[in-house]
Parts: sequence; C-alpha cells; structure tokens
Amino acid sequence: MRDDEEARLIEKLRKIEALFARPGTPGEKAAAGDALKRLRERLQHFERAERLVEMRFTLGDTWSRLLFVALLRRYGLEPYRYARQRRTTVMARVAPSFVHQVLWPEFQQLNSMLRSHLHAVTMRVITQAIHRNGSEAEERPRGGAAWAGERARG
Repeated sequence: MRDDEEARLIEKLRKIEALFARPGTPGEKAAAGDALKRLRERLQHFERAERLVEMRFTLGDTWSRLLFVALLRRYGLEPYRYARQRRTTVMARVAPSFVHQVLWPEFQQLNSMLRSHLHAVTMRVITQAIHRNGSEAEERPRGGAAWAGERARG
C-alpha cells in the first residue's frame, strides 16, 4: 500500500468520525481525540437514558468484522462471542439507540470506504503482478453436457 494513499484513507476515516461526533460549532476543527471524546459522551448519554442490551452482529467478512470490533473497543465497549458461535458473529452489551443512531451508521460508512480502498489495492496488485485483465469472469448461459456435474474442486 502506498503511504500517500494510506494517509488519505486515514484522513477520510477521521472526517467520518468527526461527522458522527456532531461538532458543537460549525467552524470547529476538532482533533481526532476531541471527536472521540464527544462520541463517548454521546454513548454515556444513551447508556443513562436506556438500559444496555446484549446485541448480536453478523459481519460477512474478516475486514468488516475487524473494523466493527475496533469501533466497539474505541467506544469502550467489549466485543465477544460465545463458544460455538461463528467467527462472523460479534456480541456486545450496548444501548440500542447508540447502535442505531451512531455506531451502525458510522460503521457502514467506514466499511464502505475501507472496502473501496481494499478493492482498488487488490485490482492494482492483480493488474500489475498477475494479469492486466482483472475483470470478473464472463457469464454464460448454462447448457451442454459438459456443465452437468463437472465442477472444479477447490
């Protein structure tokens, strides 16, 4: 990953964080630490207003799960899973309003940005190191005897 691309991604992530912290004044240029402090204060407000409930989150891929777990920890929440739960499952005791108004919308924006970045990096590596055509496989209609029952095993 190139340093300038990584720096731009980090800056974008910080801007999203500041958006969810709801700055107090329009001209405020809060540092990342100030934004985090405001987010934690909002979390405390939600926790005082309603009881914490155990919530289950299912995240489809490793990158999304790692990002979500990091967000929970950032807000002082403890992610966990029970024995025999899938690795895609993350549990947390949290105020539902905080999840719906702050945590999940922020996660969705950050996850979208992270996925776009990972896709761009993957495509660049594929086209530069593997093959210049990194497009998806062609879609063809089913048919013919060769298709019936013949599949590559991974």
